[in-house]
Amino acid sequence: FKKIDNLDPGNPLKLVLVGDYKDDPFFSAYPQLKSQASNLELNEKVVFTGYIPDEDLAYLYNAATLLVFPSLEEGFGLPAIEAMACGTPVAASSTGSLPEVLGPVGRYFDPTRVEDMVSVIQELLLDEPIRKKMKADGLERSEGFRWKRAAEDTLSIFEELSGN
Repeated sequence: FKKIDNLDPGNPLKLVLVGDYKDDPFFSAYPQLKSQASNLELNEKVVFTGYIPDEDLAYLYNAATLLVFPSLEEGFGLPAIEAMACGTPVAASSTGSLPEVLGPVGRYFDPTRVEDMVSVIQELLLDEPIRKKMKADGLERSEGFRWKRAAEDTLSIFEELSGN
């Protein structure tokens, strides 16, 4: 975050880390992350929210300029779909399921290379037309992941299998 902190001095950035630090293995690093933010003089710019109820997540997605999803291994990537459904562009890891879930709508980086991640984030922060296109494309793509659509598709398969 320090590498992009002053990208646009007129538009200050905040890094918002959402998650239940007690139960998530990643967040066992919480004390180190908090200390690192302090050492880099980013205390006012890095927000650790802790647990956020599902019904409040849409507010955060809608308030975000983009979602950065640097997962090394991801089973499905529900936050990426939730962000797209809110019109939030997604910069994601090029590994795991995220490229399949996001398809051509996402922007990808190697999560093991900080410079690769920084480059993608900078591109998205500085290029509003790309963000607008990603917003529109993401809203459209997220429609394919709606529960109603999944239920309709499943029913259609059952009807086809039963000969109706």
